[in-house]
Amino acid sequence: MMFLSQLKLPDGRRAVAAREGEAARLVPGAATTLELAQAAIAAGHGLRAEIAARGQGDPVDLVAALAEGRLLLPVDHPDPAHLHLTGTGLTHLGSASTRNAMHSKADPESLTDSMKMFRMGLEGGKPGQGQIGVQPEWFWKGNGHAAVAPGAGLASPGFALDAGEEPEIAGIYLIGADGTPFRLGFALGNEFSDHVTERGNYLWLAHSKLRPASFGPEMLVGDLPDHVEGASRVIRDGAVIWEKPFLSGEANMSHSLANLEHHHFKYALFRQPGDLHVHFFGTATLSFADGIGVLSGDMFEIECPAFGLPLRNRLIQQPDESIPVAVAAL
Repeated sequence: MMFLSQLKLPDGRRAVAAREGEAARLVPGAATTLELAQAAIAAGHGLRAEIAARGQGDPVDLVAALAEGRLLLPVDHPDPAHLHLTGTGLTHLGSASTRNAMHSKADPESLTDSMKMFRMGLEGGKPGQGQIGVQPEWFWKGNGHAAVAPGAGLASPGFALDAGEEPEIAGIYLIGADGTPFRLGFALGNEFSDHVTERGNYLWLAHSKLRPASFGPEMLVGDLPDHVEGASRVIRDGAVIWEKPFLSGEANMSHSLANLEHHHFKYALFRQPGDLHVHFFGTATLSFADGIGVLSGDMFEIECPAFGLPLRNRLIQQPDESIPVAVAAL
C-alpha cells in the first residue's frame, strides 16, 4: 500500500511524502499533492507511476511531523473556495438504527424518513454494472475554509447545540481539464456535526452539517478495501471516556462506491476543471448515539491501520460570533 501526505519541513517549506511500509520519503519536485496529481493526469498515468518517475527523495519522520504539528491535510487547494466538502448519509448497514432513534415518530408503525431512505438504499443502492442505482441522502459541509488539518482543533460555533464526531472514510477527487473526475485516493475523516440540531427536525440536517471537518493525516492511494474496521474514541484529560469500532467498505455499505460517486458527479457544478472534492461516505458509529456529551477540550481520535496514522482533533468551543446583516446604502 502507498500513502501520501503533505507536511511542512522544519525550514517552513511545503513538501509531499510517499510511504510504503514503514519508510516515508519526500517526493522530489512536489510541493503539494494537487501539483503531483495534475502532473500525473497530464502525463496520462496514475499517482504511483508519477511518484516512481521522480525517484526517491530524503527520508522523513511522519510521526515526528504529526507530533510537532507539521502534517497538513493530505490534499488542499491554494484557493479554498475550489475545495468542496460533501457527504452522503444512511449508506452503512448499521446507520439506520442510529438515525431512526434520533428521528423516531410517535406511531411505531410509521417509518421515519430516515428508515425509508435506508430501505431504498438496501433495495437499490448496489445496482448491476453499468446501471444507476437509487440516489442517497446527500449534504454539503462547506469548502476548503472548513477543512481542518490533522491535529488542529475542530471549532464548534457558539450557537451550536452539539459537537459530535463522525468517523468515516472520505474519497478525494480532482476534476481534470475536460471535466473528468479523477479519484486520487481515500482518507480517514471526521465529519463533525451537530446531532442535537439534526434531531430537532430532519429538515435541519443541512444546518447541522455546516461545521468544520478533518481528514487524513495520510491518503491511501489505490482502491478502497472491501472491509474497513477501525476505532473511534473520545478522550478527556488523557483518559478514554468512550470507544467503539466503526466499519466501512462496500461489504458494510448499502450503496456501492460507484453509485455514490455517480450521484455526486452527475451535477455539472461538481465537474469544474481544477476543483478538488472531499466526499464523506457515511458512518454507523456515533458517541452521541450512546449518550456521550462532549466538552470543550475533548480529543476525537479515529484510527484504522489500513489508512495509516490516526486522525486526532481537539474540540474547541467558540463564542457566538453571529453578526447582523449590514444593508448598503443605494
